[in-house]
Amino acid sequence: MSHPRNPLRFNVGFIVSQEVGYSHQFDFDFQKLQVADDLELRNFKAIVHVGRTPQGLYLQGHFEAQFTLECVRCLSNFEQTVSFEIEELFAFSRRSVTDSGLILPEDAHLDLRPLVRDYALLEIPINPICKVDCKGLCLQCGQNLNEADCGHSNLQDESPFSKLKDLLNP
Repeated sequence: MSHPRNPLRFNVGFIVSQEVGYSHQFDFDFQKLQVADDLELRNFKAIVHVGRTPQGLYLQGHFEAQFTLECVRCLSNFEQTVSFEIEELFAFSRRSVTDSGLILPEDAHLDLRPLVRDYALLEIPINPICKVDCKGLCLQCGQNLNEADCGHSNLQDESPFSKLKDLLNP
């Protein structure tokens, strides 16, 4: 059962007492999920398998969500859908800790918020674009060219490098 204030925190204590190889599936489905102060996910869905190993609890999860981004060309907000996988070992002791440094808490409650936040942020493109053929903004008046044509000429021809185009088309 997840915690109402932190729905990505759940009890895995019953798995610790099971034999090596035992696993359990946890399903998550939220319309809106505040993962951190700087990240809100919508239409969040996840399937998480937690399995018992000799070293600790091995977590495998598939996550899907949406968040709002701003297009770098036209500055409009748009919805971006992301999908990512998480595979981590929550070690029983310091001897079994992997590079991620995760240790199973004493209360046997896993909190996936930090992991989901980190993995989701890695899915954000460096230069998000709302659509492949986004026309951007007019350089003269700032009109969103996806919505309307302002009638200004393309200023790229006034570039000092415009003559180089002639070399490409003899």
